[in-house]
Amino acid sequence: MKQKIFFLLKGLLLVVLIILFCFVIVMPQYTQNYQASLVDKVNRLKAVEEPKIILVGNSNLVFGMDSPLLEKETGLKVVNMGLHGGVGNVFNEQAALINLNPGDYVIVCHSNYADDDTIKNPELAWVTIENHLELYSFIRRKDVWDMAKAYPTYLHKSVTMWADHTGNGEGSDPIFRRSSFNEWGDNIYPREQSVEGLDLSMVAVSQISDQTVKRLNQLNKTVVQQGATLLIAAYPIAYHDKAPAVEEYQAFQKALETKIDAPVISNYTEYCLDPKYFYNTYLHLTTQGARVRTQLLSGDFQKYRNEHGGIK
Repeated sequence: MKQKIFFLLKGLLLVVLIILFCFVIVMPQYTQNYQASLVDKVNRLKAVEEPKIILVGNSNLVFGMDSPLLEKETGLKVVNMGLHGGVGNVFNEQAALINLNPGDYVIVCHSNYADDDTIKNPELAWVTIENHLELYSFIRRKDVWDMAKAYPTYLHKSVTMWADHTGNGEGSDPIFRRSSFNEWGDNIYPREQSVEGLDLSMVAVSQISDQTVKRLNQLNKTVVQQGATLLIAAYPIAYHDKAPAVEEYQAFQKALETKIDAPVISNYTEYCLDPKYFYNTYLHLTTQGARVRTQLLSGDFQKYRNEHGGIK
């Protein structure tokens, strides 16, 4: 009996040592890439105690917002929590629950409302959270199994980079580096004009899934219970001759207003922007495009506040 107990203890010790090796020595390996910007975003979000605007969504915010301008025009602190769309809406929405205080505004700027309520790419989520325990709140209990299945693949790549001493580099493309973000969470890599051969063929009107509606309505309920306000705002739409008609975006907006409890503050047709404002994808804006979009959002937000008596 003692031998069995001793054997189990040795096995448990081995498991603990392996876990420590993985989490302390091997991880992290992606501290300087695009996804690592989330560490800085969360730190800012936790540090701002006064009423603030929390921007939630995918890379249409990362490469489409001038947060200092929005802060100046609204008089509220701004935290751009936008992140790579590859992790999915359910991951990015968790930012709305960090240091949420009365008087805060959470502005959701999704470009896709048809998700299935799962993390879109669990391996990318591991690349994002690594061993940063302060980011583990982005993983819901229902996501744990998918994350567990993705961990071996992530760990194998991390071990390879650790062994080859190739981890934690900035990468060859400067636009996707952690150092290309400002303190508000915007990507500030210079984007003066559209890249050659910009493909806008993926521009489409999103479907709206029941799962997304249910989750956003629950998020709205949670935000309101904290004395804050959840708002839905538009994303930048590359409008060209083969893009969906404005009537389709009007119908989409009407559907959002009908299905989602939170106020929709934008007129989506106003966000149908000239293709010259788009940088390297149909969701990423040039520097000037980001200013134009920011001014649109600022106008939407201030109109809403004026109509509802200012900060609640």
